[in-house]
Amino acid sequence: MSFSPVRNLVATVAEASPAQFDDWRKSWRATTEAGSAEPLLTFVARERGVAEDVFMQRLAAALGWPYLDLPKLTVENEVRNKLSTKIAFQYFVLPVDIKNGVLQIAVSDPFDAAMMSAIRFDAKMPVSFALSTRAEIEKALKKYYGVGAETLDEMGEGEPMELELAYDKEITEGDQEASVIKFVNQIIWEAFKDRATDIHFEPQEDELRIRNRIDGILHQIPLPPQLKRFQSAIISRIKVMSGMNISEKRLPQDGRINVRIKGEEIDIRVSTVPTVYGESVSLRLLTRGKIFLSLDKLGFSPLEEAAIREIIIKPHGIFLVTGPTGSGKSTSLYAFLSAINSVHKRIITVEEPVEYELKGINQIAVRPDIGLTFAMGLRHILRQDPNVVMVGEIRDQETADIAIRASLTGHLVFSTLHTNDAPSAFTRLTDMGIEPFLIASSVEAVQAQRLVRTICPHCKTEQTVDHDYLRRIGFPANEIETAKFWHGAGCEACRGQGYQGRKGIYELLIVTEALRPLIMNRAPATTIAMRAIENGMRTLRVDGWNKVKAGVTTIEEVLRVTQTEEHREALAGGDDRT
Repeated sequence: MSFSPVRNLVATVAEASPAQFDDWRKSWRATTEAGSAEPLLTFVARERGVAEDVFMQRLAAALGWPYLDLPKLTVENEVRNKLSTKIAFQYFVLPVDIKNGVLQIAVSDPFDAAMMSAIRFDAKMPVSFALSTRAEIEKALKKYYGVGAETLDEMGEGEPMELELAYDKEITEGDQEASVIKFVNQIIWEAFKDRATDIHFEPQEDELRIRNRIDGILHQIPLPPQLKRFQSAIISRIKVMSGMNISEKRLPQDGRINVRIKGEEIDIRVSTVPTVYGESVSLRLLTRGKIFLSLDKLGFSPLEEAAIREIIIKPHGIFLVTGPTGSGKSTSLYAFLSAINSVHKRIITVEEPVEYELKGINQIAVRPDIGLTFAMGLRHILRQDPNVVMVGEIRDQETADIAIRASLTGHLVFSTLHTNDAPSAFTRLTDMGIEPFLIASSVEAVQAQRLVRTICPHCKTEQTVDHDYLRRIGFPANEIETAKFWHGAGCEACRGQGYQGRKGIYELLIVTEALRPLIMNRAPATTIAMRAIENGMRTLRVDGWNKVKAGVTTIEEVLRVTQTEEHREALAGGDDRT
């Protein structure tokens, strides 16, 4: 088909003049030269202000072709195998069905003659064409062929398993590097695009499984079946990128990768451990620009935020943040430090690693391999005349002892502990060998926290919840009749999960004069918790209920991340504080 009929047809479908189409085409060429890979028809639909699927449906009707809603279709393996992976990904086309010996192919550009010729030659059977959007075809290709399938298709059985030592630190969507390098880059790119915090490469007996952790939940990504053959090359590539010894496969190793994605600095922490079927590799993605949130953005209630602001300006004492790995403790600490950062205060931190660089604050990265531990770093920074000290984590008695003595000698100390709730922090410090009277004298507050997934704003809908169920789970009885509940129905924006992003829920325990005797007398954490609740502490569960009532998250999310303790539920269940 010559250009003129194409122009006239597309212009007619877009309800525009051929001259207007020529202007769009010129603008599209300019964006293409600037690095955009957007298809022309997608560009025209956007310029016309029409949804791409609506525009493609009109075009399909004008051509007399069917329009396919790919998410509602299932492609059988037999059909998929009729077209090579290389052709499918090169032209973004998808074999959909075989009827009466004719292979139906979904395409997004019906005017690409080279694409049609390549399909007919590769399929070696009669073909017919249907239209769908480029975005839906891309999703379907990843679903049915697997992420990175086109790269593995380029790798023959005899391809050498050696990798180049040099690598491009700028990862882009269309990397055209060697196959293994390109595959690893694509996995990282897809994880970044999906807002993943972790990537896990897990060797199994018959496959290499790759899972991404998104909003705290693991999701297995679709992969081509032949991936297991390239397991060794892929893992070696990651080890080369992170500066590890690729010949050492018997011992665990740690490394780091620094890359740029869309101009954003990404720090990737890499860990390998030997397993029965090969080395398991975990990548933690730290986006430097996204870890920082100001104190007013963390999701505290007004009363808790006011209390925290009073604590963090004190001249001495310890403020502990507790919770499991990945609960946002570092984000909270950075927010506290940022709130009090000024030219009049000398703030020094010792972290592992330095996840976010704060201007005006002296940050030290722990280096255990050369003896620079938390305890050693803390001991030496106390000679640096600091006003405020932040220790990434209190792991042992030595670090705890130095931190407590620093607080008693006129320093404000921030740190983290791994405990399930705020009252358990005192028991944890006592178990480390710290005298209770030192703990009672130095600790000013303990904050426990978790991250709950927030309801997707694009598919948020109100839901009805059975009242008996609410009573069983301890929802405040006096609010069951009036409370409203929401959930995410699932949509394209949230990948059908109903959630998008995360928010913190908190339990702030302020050490008052009523609590100090209990701490000094080694009272159980449950006793301390009951007294703290009587004094106004809201538990994690109660703060979670408040965010449920506010439409931030769902009942299921709060139940998933909070523990159940009967004595605390009995005390906190009717709490309606804000």
